[in-house]
Amino acid sequence: MGNPHILLFDLDGTLLRNDKTLSEYTLEILSKCKECGYLIGISTSRSEQNCLCFLREMKPDILISSGGALVRVNEKIICSSSFSVIETKDFIEAARKICGMDCEITVDTLDAHYWNYKTNPKKQDKSWGDSIYTDFTDFKHEALKICVEISRSSLAQKLCEYFSELDSQHFSDGDWYKFTKSRITKEKAILAVCEACHADISEIVAFGDDYADIGMLKICGTGVAMGNAVQEVKDIADDITLSNEEDGVAVYLDKWINTL
Repeated sequence: MGNPHILLFDLDGTLLRNDKTLSEYTLEILSKCKECGYLIGISTSRSEQNCLCFLREMKPDILISSGGALVRVNEKIICSSSFSVIETKDFIEAARKICGMDCEITVDTLDAHYWNYKTNPKKQDKSWGDSIYTDFTDFKHEALKICVEISRSSLAQKLCEYFSELDSQHFSDGDWYKFTKSRITKEKAILAVCEACHADISEIVAFGDDYADIGMLKICGTGVAMGNAVQEVKDIADDITLSNEEDGVAVYLDKWINTL
């Protein structure tokens, strides 16, 4: 694995188990890595407020959230990119026009996560319990990231074509699509992190499982796919570990630490 300076983890399907918890074993190994001087980073499509509730006492040195739209290093924002209030309003209107007035939409802002959910999210997935319900009528917030539940890929493509500056990504575990400003990706955020931390991209080991992680795993010095990763992620990874349910991240790092 070389001599990494930064360890970077996706959350869902990677660092977190399926019940959205961090195991004691994982926390122990991450603590050992910090003691060895390595920076611990999170790179997720979740909003900043949402992902922090999973980390318990683990305070990441680096936090890339909303798919790369917001980046913090040592709790300081080093870059952010959001849709303006007008752009957010126009996007929501276009999504409803193309995908149906009843389509579900989520919006990450700097301070909150909004959702026009049809079923209480606590009944669907307790990890979304802090979502603020809104019908998006007269919604006046800048959006770091917008997600839309779209049943057909052709409609997602049509929505992308409606705007000239968008970055879109489909999540593998459902019909949800992520939309951020053009060229806002995890890999671009990682380059900003390298500059802020005076680190080389080759000094990063990244772990992921889904389509949104492909660019991250390809650009970093070592890209590790989870055993539960989609095949496309495994195909481009430098290495593959056990699944998230088997604490694949901790097992991989534990073996590596013991070889030092």
